[in-house]
This record gives sequence, structure tokens and C-alpha cells, in this order.
Amino acid sequence: MSAAKQDRLEHFVSTAPFDPYSIEALTAEQERYYMASQWRMMWWRFKRHRLAVVSGLILLVMYLSILASEILAPYNLHSRHTDFIYAPPQAIHLFHEGRFEGPFVYSYSFELDMENLRRVYKEDLDEIQKLRFFCLGDAYKWMGLIPGSFHLVCPAEDGTLFLAGTDRLGRDVLSRMIYGARISLTVGLIGIAISFIIGIVLGGLAGYYGGWADSIVQRLIEIIRSFPELPLWMALSAALPVTWSPVGVFLGITVILGLVDWTGLARAVRSKLLALREEDFATAAVLMGARPARVIGRHLLPNFMSHLIASATLSIPSMILGETALSFLGLGLRPPVTSWGVLLTEAQNINAVALYPWLMLPVLPVVVVVLAFNFLGDGLRDAADPYKSD
Repeated sequence: MSAAKQDRLEHFVSTAPFDPYSIEALTAEQERYYMASQWRMMWWRFKRHRLAVVSGLILLVMYLSILASEILAPYNLHSRHTDFIYAPPQAIHLFHEGRFEGPFVYSYSFELDMENLRRVYKEDLDEIQKLRFFCLGDAYKWMGLIPGSFHLVCPAEDGTLFLAGTDRLGRDVLSRMIYGARISLTVGLIGIAISFIIGIVLGGLAGYYGGWADSIVQRLIEIIRSFPELPLWMALSAALPVTWSPVGVFLGITVILGLVDWTGLARAVRSKLLALREEDFATAAVLMGARPARVIGRHLLPNFMSHLIASATLSIPSMILGETALSFLGLGLRPPVTSWGVLLTEAQNINAVALYPWLMLPVLPVVVVVLAFNFLGDGLRDAADPYKSD
């Protein structure tokens, strides 16, 4: 035997059959992976989509903020400051004449520009107004029920705090944006619930049964989609009685958005069910005596859950944009209801926008919400896709 062969270590191979899925063969990480539920695996895949996670956190914060709009807003929704009409945004400062003073704003003074018929505001650099935190300020009723006056931030005593400027009535734009989020964000959730119920029910019936049921649903979809979307919204909104209360108009707008937006989802559900109903697992469920509702709800719909999730996250911003457009055109929500679309009606006059550009600030949360929902939808779709590799 050569020296090289003598230096080799003997290699022992177990003759027992190897089961790669046995508990003994799995490491702790492998066991955690193989024993995980479908929802846990979706969560792991979603966490790797950083942009979707950040978008989800932004939306979570915005939706939680609607529960505390009265506390977060510096002023009451209807508070008017007639001495500060069309006041520009005030900047927050920390240092005054080289000394740290904490968050404060400089007081405003104005002069009348008789040539352009407008007020010209100037900061008084000799007078600082320190902000107050966790303070008592304008009185309000939380959700219209519980009276209170506690705010997260308040202006100084006898001072002002217009971080986003004021409108033609001297109302704080930032406070109205915070209040408007409650209506604009809620419209999307209620509208998508209505459209999803209609779309899944009608699309499921058309795809599972086919025949005359499919023909009726398809013709109904074609009729609705043949109308231009915005004029259809405008016609239905104009049909709402002018005597309705603001709450009634709000519910009417959400129902209109839900009744018009279900067609795309219904067609997607129909096409998926037409393909899946012929699969072996669906046939086995039918042979075992499962009713159509159970076959559709427990066996067919979960197989394209990723598409439903993506459709939901994309439909919510479209409904928010729909409410904004209708309110901007004066056919949606009306004062005293406050939404982002209602606030943008102030920006209909191009002269006002040219002189007071801060009136366009309510468009910023609309853009942020739409982008966040789109990124969140991409992440949820990839996480729920069963065919996407890890």
C-alpha cells in the first residue's frame, strides 16, 4: 500500500435509508421552514420586499391617524383666523440669535398691497412664539361624540401656527388636511368592500356555472364598461338628492364608487374559475358532495388569492382618486364635510394657485397614499404567489 493511500481517512457511509424530511435529518432552520404555515411563509416573503414594508407602515400610520385627527390637528376643523387670511406657511425654527430656543415660529405681520389687492405677510424676527406640546387648545368633539380640547401640538398663547398656511377664510390648511384624511381614506375601504362582494359573487357564479349565468354577467359587465367612467360617476353623483345630509352624501358616493368598480374584478374571477373548476382537486370536492359555495370559497378562490390581494390594493387608490375628482368638480362631497377633494376645490382658480400655491398642498397626501398602495400591492402579490421561488 502506498504512503498516499495510508494517509487517507476511512469514510464510513450509513446503510440506513435516508429520509430528508425526518425530524432527525432537519436542522433547526430547515424544520422551521418545512413546518411553517402558508401565511407565515407569505409573511417571510413580504418582509424581503423593503419598499412594500415601508409603504405598509406609512399606510398603517395614516389609517391610525384618522382615529386621532382631533388630537393631531393644531386647530379645530372650523376655526377661523380672520386676521390671517391667505397666510403663507410658517417655518419652524430651533435657534434664535445663536441661542437654542426649542421649536418656535416667528410672529406674522402683514401689509396691504393695494396694487395687487392682497396681503403681504412678513415675519417679525424680534418676536418668537414657542410651540406647546401635549397641551390644551381648540375645543372639539372626538368623532362628533366626546368633547375635548387636548392636542399634540398647539401654538403659543395668543400666537399662530400655520405650518401649511391658511385658506380664504383663515382656516389652517394642515388641520383641514388631517381631518380630510378621515373621509378620503374611509371611502376607499368601504367602496372596495362593496365592489369585492359584487365582483366575487357575480364573477364566481359566471365562472363556476357558465352557460346562461355567464352570459348575463358578461353582458352586464359590457354595458357598464361601455360608459366612460368619469361621466358615469358624475351622472350618478348628480342624481343624489341635494337635501341629503353630509353623511348620506358620503354613503352615496361610496356606494356609487363600489357599484362601478367591480367589473374588472368580476372578469378576473370568472376567467380563473373557468380554468380551476376543471382541476382534479375541484372535481374531487364535487364528488365528495361539496356544495358550489364551498367549492368556490374553500378550494377555488384561495388558489388565486395573490391576484385578489393585488386587485384590492390597486382598487382602493382608484376609489380615493375617484372621490377626489368628484369633490374637486363639485359633484361629490360638499362642505361642511371635509375631504382632500373638497380642500382642492380651493385650487380651482388659477389666480389663487399662482398667488397662494400652498392651497395645492392637499394633493401631496393623495400622491403618497396612491404610491404606497401600489408598492404595497406589488409586495403582497409577490408574497402570495405560490409559484414564486424563494
